[in-house]
Amino acid sequence: MVLLLFLLIPLVGGLLSWWAGRYDADAARWMALVTTACGLVLALGLWIALPPAAHGVRWLLEWRMSWIPRFGISFHLALDGLSLILLTLTFFLGVVSVLVSWKEITDKVGFFHFNLLWVLGGVAGVFLSVDLFLFYLFWELMLVPMYFLIGIWGHERRTYAAIKFFIFTQLGGLLMLVAILGLVFAHQRTTGTLTFDYQALLGTTLSPTVAGWLLVGFLVGFLIKLPAVPLHTWLPDAHTQAPTAGSVVLAGLLLKTGAYGLIRFAVPLFPEAAHRFAPVLMIVGAVGILYGASVALAQTDMKRLVAYTSVSHLGFVLLGVFAWNELALQGTVMQMVAHGLSTGGLFIVVGFLSERIGTRDMTEMGGLWTVAPRLGAVALFLALAALGLPGLGNFVAEFLVLAGAFADHVSITVAATLGLVAATIYALWIVQRAFHGENTRGWSFPDLGAREMGVMVALMLALVWLGLYPGPVLNLARPALETLRAATSTLAMGG
Repeated sequence: MVLLLFLLIPLVGGLLSWWAGRYDADAARWMALVTTACGLVLALGLWIALPPAAHGVRWLLEWRMSWIPRFGISFHLALDGLSLILLTLTFFLGVVSVLVSWKEITDKVGFFHFNLLWVLGGVAGVFLSVDLFLFYLFWELMLVPMYFLIGIWGHERRTYAAIKFFIFTQLGGLLMLVAILGLVFAHQRTTGTLTFDYQALLGTTLSPTVAGWLLVGFLVGFLIKLPAVPLHTWLPDAHTQAPTAGSVVLAGLLLKTGAYGLIRFAVPLFPEAAHRFAPVLMIVGAVGILYGASVALAQTDMKRLVAYTSVSHLGFVLLGVFAWNELALQGTVMQMVAHGLSTGGLFIVVGFLSERIGTRDMTEMGGLWTVAPRLGAVALFLALAALGLPGLGNFVAEFLVLAGAFADHVSITVAATLGLVAATIYALWIVQRAFHGENTRGWSFPDLGAREMGVMVALMLALVWLGLYPGPVLNLARPALETLRAATSTLAMGG
């Protein structure tokens, strides 16, 4: 039942926050903060209390309840090391999102936190569901509250960005639903059993053509959410127009559901087709790394620049998933966590600046370090994390991905490595243009306060911990990744 709590906590907490917001805005904020903190404590408690996964044991925790037996649908939740890491990230960034919205969101505060918490509930459901119908239900649950977060509390072009986000992600979700139904019916035809259970569907006998088309359906849904070039065009608009908390949740969590779907579902369910598609998808990942970095260099809107860096960084995820060896997959998991922390932190920096000076245009900035040295130091730290400075989490992640991919795909890996050069340029350019030089505009505003500094210190300490002591994350993820690889080992996918 503890798995059910991961869903009930944000969903019930969201309803209570909405109700409390009708009477007092601060009550809604505190309710949301307590809710996300409870989820974080529960995840950390499991991390500490659960013994390491034994050999051959797939799940650390599992809970199942019959739901729609006529169609083989059950309320089936399960937790392994991979999902526990991502649940911890979900509620940690949930706490961060509530805190950074404390002063920024002043309109419809209760409804804002309702939507924020229901997004978190949908994300938690995605990471726990092992019934494909239930997985799709939570996949779609994330969509509507995120649409409202962008469309109601976003910036000047929020309606356009929200509609574009909705159309892209809804189209990807519908194609994935068609692929899920195709897989279920194919399994029924060969076994006589109608089921949406993940375990039962693994190893379904499919012809190469059918497997290829079904994999494409899953890939479109996951690659739009990741996002991968050329399915990424909704992301810069959504990030640029979203409120700060929306950008944190979008970058830190919603994009990770696409990566999680590739690791948990796309490759294990269709291993032969994934093996055939792997070189092409790794090339797409490398193109995304280079494209995102190069386009980021052309931006003057700081938030749009950070958005394009996400396209670049998540190209490493695509590269690592389809290299499908131990090093690359461990690097992929680290990249999912480190990117959520570092890029989420950069979006918070942009949000703090925008609150204070009313613009995200870097041509209007300059010399801000003398005005707000704490904010400048935080921005420099996060920029160094984004470029992959040794000692921080992003370096470990990218090094492992590149080391794993290099073993079998040298030319693709060498091309992807060039993205690190561009990352160095755009990361330092953010700091140089915004914080160095002369304060020609005469900006004057307060530096980071205790609440804001506390949030940033927590993010920075987490990145240092991942960089200097990644063992706990890698060790927790290893059994889950080994189990997933074992399902495809006979096909020797990328090693």
